[in-house]
Amino acid sequence: MSKSRDLNAGLCDFIQASPTPFHAVENLSEALEEAGYRHLHESDIWQLEPEKGYFVCRNSSSLIAFRTGKGKLQDLGFRIVGAHTDSPCLKVKPQAALVKKGYAQSGVEVYGGVLLNPWFDRDLSLAGRVHYKQGDGTLASCLIDFKKAIASIPSLAIHLDREANSNRSINKQKHLAPILLQMGENEKFDFNALLLNFLHENLKLNDAEKILSYELSFYDSQQPGLIGIKEEFIASARLDNLLSCYVGLQALIESDNNQAALLLCSDHEEVGSVSASGAAGSFLEAVIERITESLAVENNEKLQEAKRRLLEHSMLISVDNAHGIHPNYPEKHDQQHGPILNQGPVLKINANQRYASNSETSALLISLCDDVEVPLQSFVVRSDMACGSTIGPIIAAELGLKTVDIGVPTFAMHSIRELAGSKDTEYLLQVLTAFFSN
Repeated sequence: MSKSRDLNAGLCDFIQASPTPFHAVENLSEALEEAGYRHLHESDIWQLEPEKGYFVCRNSSSLIAFRTGKGKLQDLGFRIVGAHTDSPCLKVKPQAALVKKGYAQSGVEVYGGVLLNPWFDRDLSLAGRVHYKQGDGTLASCLIDFKKAIASIPSLAIHLDREANSNRSINKQKHLAPILLQMGENEKFDFNALLLNFLHENLKLNDAEKILSYELSFYDSQQPGLIGIKEEFIASARLDNLLSCYVGLQALIESDNNQAALLLCSDHEEVGSVSASGAAGSFLEAVIERITESLAVENNEKLQEAKRRLLEHSMLISVDNAHGIHPNYPEKHDQQHGPILNQGPVLKINANQRYASNSETSALLISLCDDVEVPLQSFVVRSDMACGSTIGPIIAAELGLKTVDIGVPTFAMHSIRELAGSKDTEYLLQVLTAFFSN
C-alpha cells in the first residue's frame, strides 16, 4: 500500500509541476539525470557505450530516453514504451489582448479535442514557453508558470439562458476568452507587457527587453489529488497522458538494466502527431538510426540492414488512457468490453487499425500480465460508434514495429479534470517494468 501511495503521490506532484509539454519534458529530464542518464543533443556527435543510459529532447516538448543494455542490439532489439506529453487545452493566440466592457481578456485557440463545458468557472493559471530579446540583441527562451489562479471563464447565468441545461452550445470564438483583469477607463491592456513584467519580477530576467513569441496554455490551477471514501481514484488534469509518461519513466528506472529499453514521450498526439516532435515525425527513427550506427553495425554490415534487424527484434507498447465504462452511461460501451477502474490496464483493439494491437502482440501482452499476476481488461468500441487512436498505429506503420496498445481506464477523458483508478497506476508499473526487463 505504501508503494502505491508513494507512486500516486509522485504522479500528482509530477502533473502539478507539468502544466505544459515543455514543463513535462523538463521534469522528466531532471529525473533521468538523477537516475544517471546522460543528456545528449541532436546537434552533437554521439559516442555511445554499452550498458549506459541516455536521453535526448526535441523542441523541448518531446523526449526519448534509452539504455543500451547488454548483448548485441541487433539480436535483442529494444523494449519500447511510447506515450505523449500533450493534452487538450486552450492555447493563447499570438495577438492575445482583448478588452470588452472594461474587462481584459485573452484570445484563445482550442487545442485538440477539448471537452469544453468543464472549462467554465474554473480557477485558471497560465504556463508555457516564451522567447524574448535581451538587451544585447541576443535571443533567449524560458519556461513560465504563473502557478496561481489568474483567470476564469464565467458561465452565462441560467436566468439569461433558460435552456443551458438541455441545449447549451459553445461558440469557440466568442465564448471561451478568459477574463484576466478589470481595466480602468483610460487603461490599455498589453499582453506582452504582462509577460515581460513576469520575466522581470518572478524570474529575475532583468536582461529581457522584448517578448518575441510564445506558446502558452491556460490550465486548471486545482492540484491533483486522491479522492473517494477509500481514496480509490486520482482526480487531475492531464491524466491523459502524463500518467503514462510518469509510470513509463518509473518503469524504465526500476527495471533490469540487462535489456536494451527505450521510452518515447512525444508531443502533438492530440492533434494528429504530424510535426517534427510528434510521433509521425522523424524523431524516433533518427534516434534509433544513430544508436544503430554507434553500437549495432559490425564488420561490413550495412546500416539499414542492422537497423532493420534491430527493429525486427524490438516491440512497442503504446500506452494511452482508455475509456472506463461510465455507470451513468453504460450504453456507450460494448457490454463485453467495458473496462472498470482499478481492475487493471486495458488492451485496446480495433479492426480498422485505430489501435495497433494484433493477435500476436496481444498474446505477448496477455502472457506478460499472467507472469506478473496483473489483471488485464480489453476495450473494443461499439460497432456503431467512431473510435479514437494513439501513436501506436503511426509508429507501427512508419517503422514496422510489433506494437500493442494499452492504457489505464479513465473517466472524463479530455475534460479539464479527469478520473483514474489509484490501483491501476501500480498495475501499469508492474507490467511496464517487467516488459523493460525481459
